[in-house]
Amino acid sequence: MGCGSCGTGTPNGCKSNGGCSTGGCNRLNVHDWLRDLPMDDAATQCKVVEVSFKQGSRKEFFKNTTLQNFEKGDYVTVEGVNGFDLGEIALTGELVRLQLKKRGTDEFSPEMKKILRPSNERDLETYHISKSREAAMLARSRAAARDLRLEMKLSEVELQADGKKGTFFYTADDRIDFRELIRTFAGEFKVKVEMRQIGIRQEAAKVGGIGSCGRELCCSTWLHDFKSVNTTAARYQNLSINQTKLSGQCGRLKCCLNFELDTYLDALQAFPDYADTLQTVMGQAFLIKKDIFKNLMWYTLPNNTKHFPLTIDRVVEIKQLNKQGIAVEELQAIELIGGKPKEVEPSFVDVVGQISLRTLEKNDRRRRDQQRNNNDRRPNFNDRNNDRGQDRNNNASAGPSNRPNNGPNNNRPNSHFNRPNQGGNGPRPNINKGPRPNNGPSRPNQGPSNATSNNEPA
Repeated sequence: MGCGSCGTGTPNGCKSNGGCSTGGCNRLNVHDWLRDLPMDDAATQCKVVEVSFKQGSRKEFFKNTTLQNFEKGDYVTVEGVNGFDLGEIALTGELVRLQLKKRGTDEFSPEMKKILRPSNERDLETYHISKSREAAMLARSRAAARDLRLEMKLSEVELQADGKKGTFFYTADDRIDFRELIRTFAGEFKVKVEMRQIGIRQEAAKVGGIGSCGRELCCSTWLHDFKSVNTTAARYQNLSINQTKLSGQCGRLKCCLNFELDTYLDALQAFPDYADTLQTVMGQAFLIKKDIFKNLMWYTLPNNTKHFPLTIDRVVEIKQLNKQGIAVEELQAIELIGGKPKEVEPSFVDVVGQISLRTLEKNDRRRRDQQRNNNDRRPNFNDRNNDRGQDRNNNASAGPSNRPNNGPNNNRPNSHFNRPNQGGNGPRPNINKGPRPNNGPSRPNQGPSNATSNNEPA
């Protein structure tokens, strides 16, 4: 959606406020696919450029009389009404000639306005000041039209970049005498007023929005030529005549009804004319639908709700017999194969009593047995420590140690570890008999003591 009509005011992709070369932030954008091709002769190059105003809401052609080559997205200052206007380059090069031919505009017309210069900082500042006034002017102009009781709807106000001219776009069913309204606008806004009437479709294009297809409106993005749309286009395409579904946001029939109309008209040329009714023995058959994809014509019989698909050859044959006054006995409808298979509805099953408590208990028992087996396979560190203690007791009860007794070890600092080896069966000496003498307050540790203990076994 264009930057002027979205909620944030800035695009989420390019972050350049609609000035990118892709033109995705502008309405009625045209991709210049000849932009990167080199030009052989600069003298024959098109000197006309297409300039868009207000995010592509309005486009005009201007002569490039300067010696500068402009690119798409550049801001230029152009001639206006008693002043200047500011726009954005929308298209350059050879594609402009195609657009001129499509619009019926002469490339060398002397009445075509010119580009004055590239926009500078002062022009851009004046342009933004003028654009900031448009919202307040629109609200005030609607209030003034309501006070004068004019049957009109003001949809948009566009100010010139220098603020000397204002264009008021409105819609109305009948002719409006807005002479008093123009005097009110000129006295209050101090601008030259131009009233321009537009249609309902043009108003929807300026407002913008999202269609029922999920995409932005065609009139807001690329469609600029609004052709008349009637219900005949819907009948050719076998669409139901539902005003709610066939109408767009403008309240008129959707423009997209004309997009595929030519394809349907070409396909319907193979179908026979004046085949709306067929004479049969059971009554008159009426045509209800033409299927251009399968080349079938669907008929119904009176007092019968069944639809009969007939081939084109069979319909032509029946019409020739009816011209001879012969009513066919049967239509000989074909059988359609390959359609969507019919889904089988699941039958009701009584599951009462299928799940019993025994089944639940069996599952719980199986779960407990599995958990118990997993615990048995897991190593038990407490049992391992008990086994080690049992091995030490067995070695101690087996008799004296087989290691030789070399006497007391005088190299160890504490003498109470140097007790004599009495074997595993003798009583263990008690080396801590009696209270420990109190030698006063504790002193810091100054290394191993050289004193030896005189405690001996009794």
